[in-house]
Amino acid sequence: MNQADQTQPHALHYIHDPLCGWCYGAAPLVAAARKVLPVQAHGGGMMAGRNRRQVNAELRNYVMPHDRRIAQMTGQVFGENYFNGLLTDTGAVFDSAPPIAAVLAVQTLKGEAAGLDMLAAIQRAHYQDGRRISDAATLAELAQQLGVEAEAFAQAMRKVENEELTRHIEASRELLNDVGGRGFPTFVLQRGDTLEVLDTGMWLGRPEEWAAFLRQETGVATSNTGSSIAQCDIDGDRCG
Repeated sequence: MNQADQTQPHALHYIHDPLCGWCYGAAPLVAAARKVLPVQAHGGGMMAGRNRRQVNAELRNYVMPHDRRIAQMTGQVFGENYFNGLLTDTGAVFDSAPPIAAVLAVQTLKGEAAGLDMLAAIQRAHYQDGRRISDAATLAELAQQLGVEAEAFAQAMRKVENEELTRHIEASRELLNDVGGRGFPTFVLQRGDTLEVLDTGMWLGRPEEWAAFLRQETGVATSNTGSSIAQCDIDGDRCG
């Protein structure tokens, strides 16, 4: 989805980026939410375009303390192949555009739930396995593991990259701005025509309680428009 689909009475909008460590930290919340209500993913392109980054010592030294904090707060696993493999691979480029396109391609072929499965697979490949998730070959392999035929995926990727990706990223950022979100991840509860940002910081590492909270459809933060969860900003200049 490029924009909030308000045809459903209830949904959770997940504004994210595949290369945002805090989004990976919140992945169990996404998985738990999917058991309760529809989840719509909106990729924000944190490291797309001019913000794509070559891996180097500066990047490694910047992200590692944040990643260790995320692991401590959420229980999410950051693998050895990530810390001492990918983050030392100076041939790798962190570019959000290809993985976002891959999520949209799988979503086009197999539906919104499969797109979320693809996003989760991309996050695991990056943060646990230390793989280059901006590379076409990696994305194609992950899609095939989800049962997507190789040529169909390649065609869908080309269409998304040529016709949809820029518009999707722009719409995701517009949604983030419209709801008063400050960065990635931002979770927005839709109730009919009403969109409200949820304060999800308290639920990190507590997916079952988060799911119970969503089932009650109460507890939406009404005193502010932003989430207290630690976040990556929209251009990746701050993450923590």
